[in-house]
Amino acid sequence: MEPDLFTAAAEERQEKDPASSPLAVRMRPRTLDEVVGQRHLLKPGSPLRRLVGEGGGPAGASSVILWGPPGIGKTTLAYVVSKATDKRFVELSAITAGVKEVRAVIDGARRAAGGYGKETVLFLDEIHRFSKAQQDSLLPAVENRWVTLIAATTENPYFSVISPLLSRSLLLTLEPLTDDDLRDLLKRALTEDRGLGGAVTLPDDAEAHLLRIAGGDARRALTALEAAAGAAIDKGEPEITLATVEETVDRAAVKYDRDGDQHYDVASALIKSIRGSDVDAALHYLARMIEAGEDPRFIARRLMISASEDIGLADPHALPIAVAAAQAVAMIGFPEAALTLSHATIALALAPKSNAATTAIFAAQADVRGGLAGPVPPHLRDGHYKGAAKLGHAQGYVYPHDVPGGIAAQQYAPDAVHGKRYYEPTRYGAEARYADVAEKVRERLRGDGG
Repeated sequence: MEPDLFTAAAEERQEKDPASSPLAVRMRPRTLDEVVGQRHLLKPGSPLRRLVGEGGGPAGASSVILWGPPGIGKTTLAYVVSKATDKRFVELSAITAGVKEVRAVIDGARRAAGGYGKETVLFLDEIHRFSKAQQDSLLPAVENRWVTLIAATTENPYFSVISPLLSRSLLLTLEPLTDDDLRDLLKRALTEDRGLGGAVTLPDDAEAHLLRIAGGDARRALTALEAAAGAAIDKGEPEITLATVEETVDRAAVKYDRDGDQHYDVASALIKSIRGSDVDAALHYLARMIEAGEDPRFIARRLMISASEDIGLADPHALPIAVAAAQAVAMIGFPEAALTLSHATIALALAPKSNAATTAIFAAQADVRGGLAGPVPPHLRDGHYKGAAKLGHAQGYVYPHDVPGGIAAQQYAPDAVHGKRYYEPTRYGAEARYADVAEKVRERLRGDGG
């Protein structure tokens, strides 16, 4: 049996007993016109309109990648397409599917197209969880339009989706839902028969609190409304009071920002706070990421980068601490991983700072890109193969271990960059010692030292 976004059995049960489904499911839009928000994606002639057969013309519907935070309508849009289109609709989740399942869908799509002219729309949820090889398996089908792909992701596609797939798809960025969008959704849920059917009302103060709890997430808003409405009905109250909302929803779900910043923005704030040595601000942003359900491995990766980028040799222990934290969170996960991430964040924030390692490699890369490479000096070339000596390779090389002090006065860099200084150590923390060592080594290499 083919995977389907919503099985016939579930739909039949919902039709017979609507209350058996969560309010968020019952209030799913049935057409694109009922979708809350995302007006910029729903204009006449838009890719989503074309997916459901609107517009016509010689140009076929394009594959699309839907990018946005949770709870703003990615799966909802796929659901609407599945209900509105006359195309064959198949769903896969990157959490559970692999290359085998992808190939099965593609084979089925080719048979459907060849056998009875039926096009296939493939909805792939959380595509960022697919590896490069798994994403590669989609390319022939997308390129040849054996399937029209709708892929959803909460992560920046420029980081998480391979370039060939991006170039063959339209990237549609979903905008965060505004309070007005959610207010409209709550009113519809309160009054429509498939929702609460007017069983209770929602005063302004309780509505405002629900909007704050939702943090721009439609699913969260409807879930909180349903819980509060249930409590009010059980108490025989005609309205959902602020007190009832506070009783039933005891914790405001954390969003990164009410204006819709993504997890990369909060991660950036975390790293910049560590760079600025503000341990308290760093812990605040770490807490926001943890409470928002961020992948602890993502946080740990950012800490490892910070250890080299902003601390370097000012504290040589910073990178081992960050690496150990990454290994630990991969093994233990949340909630305990929060302790390890706190440990590492505090250590990095309070460590002495140096970006000398960062500026050193950037400067060296800039020279290489600018053409300052040149041939490797002959005495450094590989001399292990037959005929190397005749070419002058490895001739005249001084083995440092044979020299007192272990440093031989000889040229290592190509002529084009000989004498260039890329590493300029600071005098912060442990790097002060490296600064002294680097200067003495350079003198010995030039033959100036004793």
